[in-house]
Amino acid sequence: MLPESWRGARLDPGRPGATALALVAAVAPWWRRWGWWFERPRAEPVPGLPAVTMAAAETAAPAAPPPTAATTAAAPAPPPGVLVVSASGKVHRPGLVEVPAGARVADVLEAAGGALPGTDLSGLNLARRVVDGEQVAVGVPAAPDAAPAAGPGPGAAAPEAGAAPAGKIDINTATVEQLDTLPGVGPVTAQRILEWRTRNGRFTRIEQLREIEGIGERRFAQLREVVTV
Repeated sequence: MLPESWRGARLDPGRPGATALALVAAVAPWWRRWGWWFERPRAEPVPGLPAVTMAAAETAAPAAPPPTAATTAAAPAPPPGVLVVSASGKVHRPGLVEVPAGARVADVLEAAGGALPGTDLSGLNLARRVVDGEQVAVGVPAAPDAAPAAGPGPGAAAPEAGAAPAGKIDINTATVEQLDTLPGVGPVTAQRILEWRTRNGRFTRIEQLREIEGIGERRFAQLREVVTV
């Protein structure tokens, strides 16, 4: 209840008060809009990836390139025109030597360091051409050169004494290729026969084939019919 003295009273704010009220009435809508602008929901920004992650990706090792034809190609073959010959017996450096195609026994002897002092070379044909895989025995009894067997022509001389019987292979002079044709002898066993000759000079008995790895009793029984010393 208002006091009796206030009833019928009129509020007169005066000119300054009216101006202030008008200003408040004009600013109030803008003030509400300003408050709504700041109180509106905002989307939170997603933080970016750490810089170290990008650096790691940039410094990662590049993937290995696919193999090319050059890297997958087979190893190059030995140079053509080179012969591998076994020099055994009385030489300074017995073993395998390399000589050019067309080389002679004298070239093999030189590649092996020459003959030992006092070695008799009269039974060695120094001018004979050698073939790949051959063995040249120095200072040991001469053996006939391995050559393809051929039927004697009309008026041909009889074979010399000590020559290998027809159809048999002399295991002291045969090449790796010739030994490979023997029954039960492959490239590996043929190479072992050649290495035995290099270490021991020559075979004196066919039975010495039994000392070579891979030649058992059964295989030796086949070989003794087709080889000679």
